[in-house]
Amino acid sequence: MDELSKSTSIAIAGMKAQSQRLRIVSENLANADSTAQTPEGTPYRRKVVTFKNELDRATGVNSVKVDKVRPDTAEFQRRFDPKHPAADRDGYILAPNVNPLIELMDMREAQRSYEANMNVITTSRTMLSRTVEMLR
Repeated sequence: MDELSKSTSIAIAGMKAQSQRLRIVSENLANADSTAQTPEGTPYRRKVVTFKNELDRATGVNSVKVDKVRPDTAEFQRRFDPKHPAADRDGYILAPNVNPLIELMDMREAQRSYEANMNVITTSRTMLSRTVEMLR
């Protein structure tokens, strides 16, 4: 496999991984205000994506893949809202452990990585087409 194909393969793997990361960040943001329905219940728990390096035996190159989507073990937030149906006897509810600011930063980082991988693919295609033109 030639070097341009290998770099394209690596970039595609990176785009897939970042795409999955963007879906998880979107899910976290969508559930940032989800609370439990009962005092004993738990609210939405933030999810975190971890990556791993994996050898693609077909191409012989290392690429990135999503390793796990795991729950964030950070504590839930507590808010005073005595009228909420999930409030405890002291009037507090458990809120998700999602910080929208962190999620937006993660989203921006994933977006930039996705765009960088897209640029690798675009550059590889341009180089390949110019090489073919030169050979004509």
